Amino acid sequence: MKFPRFGSDSSDRNRKNMNESGASAHPGEGSSDYAPVSLNDGHIEGTGALPDRFENPGLPPHVHRLGDEDPAAAKRSERQVATLFIMSMLATVLFVVAYFAIDKNSVMTIPFVGPTKALHFVLGFTLALSLLGIGLGAVHWAKTLMPDEEVIEERHELKSDDEAWEAAANIMTGGAEAAQLKRRPLLKWTLGGALGLFAVPVALPLLGGLGPMPKLDLVKTMWDTKINGRGRRLMRDPEGTAIRASDVTLGSVFHVLPEGVNDTEHPLNEKAKASVLLVRLDEAKIKSERQRQWGVDGIVAYSKICTHVGCPVGLYEQQTHHLLCPCHQSTFDMTDDCKVIFGPAKRPLPQLKISVDDEGYLVADQGFKRPVGPSFWEDNGKELKS
Repeated sequence: MKFPRFGSDSSDRNRKNMNESGASAHPGEGSSDYAPVSLNDGHIEGTGALPDRFENPGLPPHVHRLGDEDPAAAKRSERQVATLFIMSMLATVLFVVAYFAIDKNSVMTIPFVGPTKALHFVLGFTLALSLLGIGLGAVHWAKTLMPDEEVIEERHELKSDDEAWEAAANIMTGGAEAAQLKRRPLLKWTLGGALGLFAVPVALPLLGGLGPMPKLDLVKTMWDTKINGRGRRLMRDPEGTAIRASDVTLGSVFHVLPEGVNDTEHPLNEKAKASVLLVRLDEAKIKSERQRQWGVDGIVAYSKICTHVGCPVGLYEQQTHHLLCPCHQSTFDMTDDCKVIFGPAKRPLPQLKISVDDEGYLVADQGFKRPVGPSFWEDNGKELKS
């Protein structure tokens, strides 16, 4: 049994045609009377051969837009673009108003979404509307008013000559004229207003989200305030018991917080600024006269917050009288007003002036005279005014 071969008929016809004409059906193989095929001639019965090249069909005829020939239509498009830019500006203004006017805790129900924060929804909607107005305006401007001529650029070497550079510069400088900014000032001003106002929704949440200004929160601590006209007592951390001067023996160390710190509105914030390390030194080893005067019989109190990045300085070496920050190894000399002797910290630890009250408890006479913790833009290292 014989099975037909696929394509055998066409192969036979090709061979027959080639034998009758005495030439190959493929270009370049003996064909002498081959003519190029035009794509505009419709269907042509051929031998299956491909031409050496196809004719360039060219570009379709340019279709002029309504605004290219009708000044009234161009003016109408200009007003439409300006309206979109004005819509963007109004949406931006609504964003700013909503940011201040809507309560951040108010809730509204959105269909197919459910309950959501009203402030979040309104801010997102107005911001999207503002950006949409700019985008649609720019697209409508480009499609109806900007030049619409097709341009063909022949390929050339990557490096352009000086004339090409100059031509490119002329094109860039003539961009405003091609966009008709000079002829249509309405578009120029509305686009500038839309883009200028759109920066407000971007910057406003960033600045507003920083919270209230710190005022004196970074330089004042609970040690600056009094209780019944007297300084706050030094309390053991975490026990919360008062410390008598007789309790502090030579070489002993106490972790200290101000009296009443747990009764404040934000106790953790107050503890982060007012934590103190209390140590009793041999007075003969104290090098700083002010350090000696601000202490009591060799008992000195220093801020526990490292002046590098704010880590707790809690490691005391009794033999060398050095305080070590465990985070970045900044080392402070307690016998020399806690000056930095090693590490990245740049300022000494602030000292707390202390005394003894009528009952024998240690109290703070005044707050720190230098800001505690890491340096900031208003901290120049000078003593604070009382």
